[in-house]
Amino acid sequence: MLASKVVCQKRSGAVLQRVAHRRAWINRRIHGAAFAAILVLAACSTKPLIPYSADTPPLALVEVSQAGVQDKRARFREIYCAVLEARGPALPDYRPCEDALTRVGAEPAGTGAPVDLAQSGRHLIAAVVPGIGYDCFKPWLNHPNTVAQHLRRYGYDAIMLDVDGLSGSANNARQIRDAVMAMQEPMGAARLVLIGYSKGAADILEAVVAYPEIRSRVAAVVSAAGAVGGSPLANDAEQYEADMLRHFPGAACHSGDGGAVESLRPTTRRAWMAKNPLPRDLKYYSLVTFPQPERISTILKSSYEKLSRIDARNDSQVIFYDQVVPDSVLMGYVNADHWALAVPVARTHTTIASLFVTQNAYPREALTEAILRFVEEDIASPEM
Repeated sequence: MLASKVVCQKRSGAVLQRVAHRRAWINRRIHGAAFAAILVLAACSTKPLIPYSADTPPLALVEVSQAGVQDKRARFREIYCAVLEARGPALPDYRPCEDALTRVGAEPAGTGAPVDLAQSGRHLIAAVVPGIGYDCFKPWLNHPNTVAQHLRRYGYDAIMLDVDGLSGSANNARQIRDAVMAMQEPMGAARLVLIGYSKGAADILEAVVAYPEIRSRVAAVVSAAGAVGGSPLANDAEQYEADMLRHFPGAACHSGDGGAVESLRPTTRRAWMAKNPLPRDLKYYSLVTFPQPERISTILKSSYEKLSRIDARNDSQVIFYDQVVPDSVLMGYVNADHWALAVPVARTHTTIASLFVTQNAYPREALTEAILRFVEEDIASPEM
């Protein structure tokens, strides 16, 4: 243990030396404390990521079919590939379909059914709940809402639901409830697709359990790189480290109830899932980030390697099996790291992207369209 600690310290020193000459211009773009928070959260540690504890529900790691999960990756691939082919290089960060998705195990054969790329008949709305600290760095990110602009061309739409980036999931579930109930009640079938990114998935699951009044307004729930089972990285983090995100340039976020990190700990998430069966009157979908190792951005490699002490099949923040909602439909495995899926740093901060967030480019507009087209088709099927 002592030897590994020395190695860790040497690695940390080497990393700090390499970035020292870049800190001057970084401080002009990211306040020093905020950048320090990134380094702290990604730092190496000799502590076990999953400490010994008997205070846990009984667990079993099983194949998705044994967890009540329906494997519909083949159909999602058909839809996503059709969207990418039709929209092509006109969309930002275009990738061929084979590079956009990861094939994991024996993926089922495609259905061969045609893909309807016409105007949406249901006019679904993607209501995205972001991850930890998003309201802190949102002003700095300063990206145009190109996903919503793209979706509106085809009869869909997208909105962001504001939640406290540094609060726990119970607090944010109430905020989701209030936001949904403040919307005009739909005429006819529900149109709202709640998409939870990272911690946002846990916030949404708590909302649909705690507030049954919102369910009639929700067409479906999607976990996108969701921390459904939490992240072992949260076991080695403290809330004060996340709280440093308040020092991002232009950040107007506050500490909230201080429960964000606790909400991401695996024991917290699994205990909550064990005590709170998900309502059966909603349909759930899981979109998992499963990047090839070379698709991990430079700044995320340390957290990827740290999490790899448990399982190398992670996106730098969450292990692939911890992203799946029980009894959901498995849509696919995305070849992107955790940030690339939903945080478009590279589009507005090209210098930082070229040095640190090196694998951030991903066709999010096409992906979101494919998600909504898949959900629209799937919820219309007789099995629902």
